[in-house]
Amino acid sequence: MSRTLSPTQQRVLLALAGGQRLKSHRYLSGRKVFRLHPPDGPPLPIRRATVEALVRLDLIDSNKKFPAAAYWLTERGRRAVAALIDAPPR
Repeated sequence: MSRTLSPTQQRVLLALAGGQRLKSHRYLSGRKVFRLHPPDGPPLPIRRATVEALVRLDLIDSNKKFPAAAYWLTERGRRAVAALIDAPPR
């Protein structure tokens, strides 16, 4: 699995496993912004395509709430993180 993930996707999965929070912030206009919230420091923007790919691969899911949905690792996502951690460095 880790071979098919982009470096950005891998970083997001590892960040979630490390306790950071991924949220989508929706606006009445229909705009949606994705941000990764570290425990300390400002949130980091995440591209929509990155999040959508991780959802499509069933690695993350959300509570689908408005205006801010929270994302978490699925069981498959936790296995992918374990594989990333155990993989030899490139």
